[in-house]
Amino acid sequence: MAGATADGPGTGDDRSAADLAQVLSALGGYRVYARRWVFLLVLSLLSCSNATLWLSFAPIADTVAKHFSLSLEQINWLSLVYFVVSIPFGMAAIWVLDSVGLRSATVLGAWLNFLGSVLRALPCMDLSIQTPFSFLLAGQSLCALAQTLVVFSPAKLAAVWFPEHQRATANMIATMSNPLGVLLANVLSPALVKEEGDIPWMLGAYVIPAGIACLLATACLWENVPPTPPSAAAASSTSEKFLDGLKLLVRNKAYLILALCFGAGIGIFSSFSALLEQILCVKGYSNDFAGLCGALFITFGFLGALCLGLYVDRTKHFTEATKIGFCLTSMACVAFAVVSQLPGQTIWLAIICSLFGLFGLSLAPIAMELAVECSFPVGEGAATGLLFVLGQIEGALIMVLLTMLTGRRAEPSFSTCQHEEALLDWMASVLLMASLCAACSCVFVLFFHTPYRRAQLEASAYPSIQEDYVQGGADPAPPWEPHPEPPAPHRQPALQGGVGECVSRRCSGSAAPGKP
Repeated sequence: MAGATADGPGTGDDRSAADLAQVLSALGGYRVYARRWVFLLVLSLLSCSNATLWLSFAPIADTVAKHFSLSLEQINWLSLVYFVVSIPFGMAAIWVLDSVGLRSATVLGAWLNFLGSVLRALPCMDLSIQTPFSFLLAGQSLCALAQTLVVFSPAKLAAVWFPEHQRATANMIATMSNPLGVLLANVLSPALVKEEGDIPWMLGAYVIPAGIACLLATACLWENVPPTPPSAAAASSTSEKFLDGLKLLVRNKAYLILALCFGAGIGIFSSFSALLEQILCVKGYSNDFAGLCGALFITFGFLGALCLGLYVDRTKHFTEATKIGFCLTSMACVAFAVVSQLPGQTIWLAIICSLFGLFGLSLAPIAMELAVECSFPVGEGAATGLLFVLGQIEGALIMVLLTMLTGRRAEPSFSTCQHEEALLDWMASVLLMASLCAACSCVFVLFFHTPYRRAQLEASAYPSIQEDYVQGGADPAPPWEPHPEPPAPHRQPALQGGVGECVSRRCSGSAAPGKP
């Protein structure tokens, strides 16, 4: 068993990480509540609704432009505004999440999301409105404000409501609800809008889930944190003040590398989702097929995230999984850049989009957990929120750059674009997207190394018990014995480089055994 503690988990005598986490939670007097699943459901529904509102116009960009007499550049701004709004307001959302509380942030986000969805539909309800773009943009801006509160929340929810053996899975469900909304937008928008007259029905349909999410958030969420924390790390959640936490993040080399590389990934995936229809229609692919490719991208990403979340919950191999995923994502992105510029490659495009989502999109919840692990004890809202703010900045720059690199071209005989402005050459843009993805993968694989600080804290809470349990020694105390009260947050051990001593490589990330 010495090999198990030095080189990783064994195959015969080691118990699973989940079993160990359950025992330690019982020994520490920590507790979980069934209503955590209600919170997870509400947040997931809200995130899904917000994502459908974000990209509801993208799969039918040319039809919407023709109906409202707008340019494609204006339609692109309806998606790009999510990036622009989240940059200045993202820091405020981080403060709200870590200082005001998770429930307050969720309820506020739900109301902003609902009001934005209603505002978008007003131009179709009142035919006297002469400037529909103003209402569409204002509605999208409110939804973008809601996004800053919604997408920063999954890691916070997983940390303060779920035990350690369920954190990655809970984070995966809440995080992947956002891409699931993108999937629904890619499927529903082309299905609902067969002609220009169907656009009002589409806008009205997207108001319904936003209203349901708003109602559930207001009526069913009662508290920011559970009465008793589910783990030692939850008892120390947000132990750093807001500004102090930001300073620690800026000085954390591993976190900065993760933020820059994963932020670029967010930008690439957002640009891919927003511009997919415009890229493919030039080569003769229909809106329905573009919607199918977007749906495959999200579906396989969700399946990949489910499997990967369950895997890292058991093994805690966050770094290894992320590095391998980055490499495979780069290969899929290069393949898309080449094949998307060829007509008549429907099967290959469908396969490549599926692999692109499977390898790349599935990394989102794992990267969120990795951000918390390498930055602990900084608050989860700050750790994941800053990651998304940087991602939105990079996403805005990437999307603007990709559209700027396009050039006018003579209309090809196989084009299916319904708007004459859509006849653009996307070759340079998709090649740049593939180059950025490959460069970020190389930087992350070569330079990212970190200990798992949160796991170290939990290992240090009961080091002798954990060591005996992992090594198959003394049995843990029976469950019927009284449990001690959970330690107060201010009594948790301070983190100075490394907290406690890990008893297995699960707590040490990619660092060599014995290193902090």
